[in-house]
Amino acid sequence: MAQKSWNLLSKKSPTSADEILKILLQNRGLNSKKETKEFLEPDLNSLLNLKLSDIEKTIKRIKKAIENGEEIIVYSDYDADGICGTAILWETLNIFGAKVLPYVPHRQKEGYGFSKAALKDLAKKGAKLIITVDHGITAEEEVDFAAKLDIDVIITDHHLPPKKLPKAFAIVHTTRLCGTGVAFILAKNLWKSFGKSEDQILEKLDLVAIATIADMVPLLDLNRIAVKFGLPYLQRTKRPGLLALMNEAGIKPQNVGTYEISRILSPRINASGRLEHAIEPLRLLCTRNTDRAKELAKLIGKTNSKRQKMTEEAIVLAKSIFEEESLLPILVHEEFHEGIIGLVAQKMAEEFYKPVVVIAKGENVSKGSARSVGEFNIVETLRSCSQFLIEVGGHPKAAGFQIKTEKIEIFSQKLRKFAEKTLGDGKLSKIVNIDIPIDSSLINRALFEKIQDLAPFGMGNPEPVFLTRNFLVENLRTVGSLNNHLKLQVRSDSKSFETIGFGLGEEAHFLRPGMEVDLVYTLSQDSWNGNTKLVLKVKDLRVNDKEPILSSYQ
Repeated sequence: MAQKSWNLLSKKSPTSADEILKILLQNRGLNSKKETKEFLEPDLNSLLNLKLSDIEKTIKRIKKAIENGEEIIVYSDYDADGICGTAILWETLNIFGAKVLPYVPHRQKEGYGFSKAALKDLAKKGAKLIITVDHGITAEEEVDFAAKLDIDVIITDHHLPPKKLPKAFAIVHTTRLCGTGVAFILAKNLWKSFGKSEDQILEKLDLVAIATIADMVPLLDLNRIAVKFGLPYLQRTKRPGLLALMNEAGIKPQNVGTYEISRILSPRINASGRLEHAIEPLRLLCTRNTDRAKELAKLIGKTNSKRQKMTEEAIVLAKSIFEEESLLPILVHEEFHEGIIGLVAQKMAEEFYKPVVVIAKGENVSKGSARSVGEFNIVETLRSCSQFLIEVGGHPKAAGFQIKTEKIEIFSQKLRKFAEKTLGDGKLSKIVNIDIPIDSSLINRALFEKIQDLAPFGMGNPEPVFLTRNFLVENLRTVGSLNNHLKLQVRSDSKSFETIGFGLGEEAHFLRPGMEVDLVYTLSQDSWNGNTKLVLKVKDLRVNDKEPILSSYQ
């Protein structure tokens, strides 16, 4: 386990929920009245009126294709962001009478983005216009190839653009939204160009909310607006597919929030693309047939269960070959499935708090996925060794690549050397950021409701984290199939609190009733049989009568 440090963002001593909210806003860099108002009262029009490059040119080309009966292909990525955006564009184009089909590449057979084989096949079938969703901004060679096949390409993407852009017919791009967000803005402008009311297009914000959270983009600025306004549409969605998926997962639509999307819904949508073919979740999102939706939701649920089992087995394997002394562990094995190596890399990076590379070793070509921690830029690190790679792409925190199997050894050596130069000889220390220490007397439903003003929570806008000292442990137990979670009943003065610490089961060895502990936690609300209660979700703790579990306060 990685050593941890506590970092207090504020040492003030608030006496009310209003004071706490003010400090929380300051911790998020919101000091002026204007900034605070924009954050607490986001304006949907800021999203709807967003101006993107080449929008008018794109709409004219789409209308020409509709008028001429040209075959339009919406070329998706295979993850939840690509699938949700493709559903929005396919539905929109279909409403306006376009001759349109979706195309979802197979992860194992075709890989990310365009494949020349697919472009050839689409050209033979008469495709004249391709609109990408969530990819294409780096596809210079493939776009040129499409042009030779007499296919116009419109790129809609949100990934970081290269210095040299593809020579596409049009590029609709921004990094301020996820891929589905970009597709939604295009659909909204297309809707407007046909003189239609915005009401129906706004219903598609249900998919924008899912994709934004699934793609782990920061929930700030336009992404925050998309989720803030998208969640209510999702909670009352009429999509048979989403309703069936929620039912299969055992959640009620009205209870869906960022947690349910990130931990329950999006993994199911992603599972098919990881292991099989992502056309099934696309069909699920677009179907209007209730029985068909139930069939697809059941199928996707089974695929997700298979994905979970495979991931668990792969994590066991990864731990058995993990390089604890390495600053940048590189795990290579032929038994790793390329569809889940990103999940394995994420788990290893979180548990050991190191950047991690996981490679699914193939006979001739291997595929890798990398995850980072802290401020270490993993995609730039990989690009420093790009001479050994077939392709590489991603973000500072997450990246993927292809490599010739024979180059893995030399690539690994060079990558480790680069990491040593960048990280030096110091080990990364996991920092637990704490918004503010508060007295136990302030822990109540009023505080919980007040901090909901900051929601939705997620990447870039984490749940407020509090520190309360000197809780008395009344009782404790471990829960979960592996006894890896810790449940504590604690007391402060006359108030008793229930807590749950996910992944903290090992700390039970250091605890006993009667001890005093300092808890770092977020506030949550549990509902059961119509009753609700506050629960402290413990992120970390230290015991007052022994050496700290955590390394230090900072």
